[in-house]
Amino acid sequence: MTTIQPQDRTVDRRAFLARTAALAAAATVGSTIALPSIALAAPDGGTASGGNPVKWNPALDKPSAYTKPRPEAVADPTELTISEAAWLIRAGKLTPEQLVEAYLARIEAYDGTYKAFNLVLADAAIKAARAAARKPHRGALHGIPLAIKDNYWTEGVPTTANSYLFQDFVPPYDATAVAKLKVNGGIVMGKTQMGPLATTRATTPSGVVTTVNAWTPTNPGTDPGGSSTGTATSVAGRLVSSGIGTQTGGSITAPSNAQNLTGLKPTMGRVSLSGIIPLSYTRDHPGPLARDAKDAAIMLTAMAGEDPADPRTQGLPALPNLLNAATPLYDGSTLKLRWPTRIGVLPGYGSGSSATALAQQAYLAKLAAIPGATLVDVTLPDEWDLLTGNNFNNVRLPERSEPFMPYLRTDLRGFGVSVTSWLQGALMGGNEFITGQRAKLLLMERVLDQLFETCDVVVQTGPVPFDILGLPEIAFPIGFTAAGVPIGAILGGLPYGEDRLLSLVAAYQAVTDWHWRRPPNPPAGATAARTAAVTHRLTAEEVATLTQ
Repeated sequence: MTTIQPQDRTVDRRAFLARTAALAAAATVGSTIALPSIALAAPDGGTASGGNPVKWNPALDKPSAYTKPRPEAVADPTELTISEAAWLIRAGKLTPEQLVEAYLARIEAYDGTYKAFNLVLADAAIKAARAAARKPHRGALHGIPLAIKDNYWTEGVPTTANSYLFQDFVPPYDATAVAKLKVNGGIVMGKTQMGPLATTRATTPSGVVTTVNAWTPTNPGTDPGGSSTGTATSVAGRLVSSGIGTQTGGSITAPSNAQNLTGLKPTMGRVSLSGIIPLSYTRDHPGPLARDAKDAAIMLTAMAGEDPADPRTQGLPALPNLLNAATPLYDGSTLKLRWPTRIGVLPGYGSGSSATALAQQAYLAKLAAIPGATLVDVTLPDEWDLLTGNNFNNVRLPERSEPFMPYLRTDLRGFGVSVTSWLQGALMGGNEFITGQRAKLLLMERVLDQLFETCDVVVQTGPVPFDILGLPEIAFPIGFTAAGVPIGAILGGLPYGEDRLLSLVAAYQAVTDWHWRRPPNPPAGATAARTAAVTHRLTAEEVATLTQ
């Protein structure tokens, strides 16, 4: 009997390194350079943006995309995961309009406190839900309400990136990722608050904090994670079923960890960046923020694929069956991993007696107890601190400044409170940038050859360096502090190894219940108190420190 290995076993690491080098070169000459192929892989079929058609993905209508709802969730549609709501919609027990109306009721009641959205498309969402009821069933996303980070282009709807520069911008078409979600039945509920130009947690362009953590809605000082803050709060606060964000330096994993969600940053190129306002050509990653591994798999399955408008998506291995990967596997009644997996644990992870350390210890013990999982100690690659430190990490800054140079030359006020890092990028010398790109390739080589020499996935202590290198990572909940704030973990994988990451998290979530826990509703009067509260503002210095 042939054993099917996960996607990451089939990838030529040298080819991925060569592709990374070409991508770095593309950042200096424009996006038209051809990137080397990783493997012979057929495109997923007609996906594009800028007026090119996108197609429905039949993989989203397989049995593994649907989950029979928990009895306790049926009474409140906003409690359902995507796969549970999809089961009810397909069975005719819930209509898309009922689901949309349930979420709109929560938005009306609580978003004055959460401030997750900067624009709610209530009428359009109801119209789309009614239309969905008349159309053939499209799979697990059919009629599912979604939140869109406000740096994704949305046809005919303002897309501001929470910036003075784009405050009047109305795109003529959808970003490829948005178009794919919609063609597969997703309903756009609105655009979410974000860090200005995708830098810090969500604030106004002048630095006034907007979105709060759904778990501490009366305390704006609690970090909700950024820059995909509004998407995270909207999903955690049960204002939508799921949503999408972008990550350049932790903007999917950080808000997911902060708000008890499962966030998946895919490998560079898995999802098209066409139609997304850029921050860094070689580091921007679109991806989902969801309630569990299955929902993250559904979202990524819809979003992923080749796009003629984005060369980073071309010549990649075919997307594996993420829905099967995110379905827990049992041998009789015994849970086991879908593939034997060596889990690399970095030095010092879980050390100490803090609430976070204790949660990490318990999390590792749960993983180790699942048949097929093996914990292995790994050491950091040579010169780790140097290669992942700010001196080399800051080589990302010219990539953000370059497309905005006309604005930098004319009126710095357009950048608001985040202007410092844009100026840093504009003033960085070419020698520093080139040295940084060489260092990045050396770091990639050492991560692939040294860090992954004895393991298949790595227990990370933060998003670095996987977002720098374009490698996939997944964030998910593992506990709570004494104050009731979520504690999360991050796993990093090999190139195009999203299926292995999802399978591991799905197995962990099958033996834990952290991902089922939801924050209590904001207390009565919270919106009025929020309105009357003293303004919480980030300074330019704080933004420069926090910016990704």
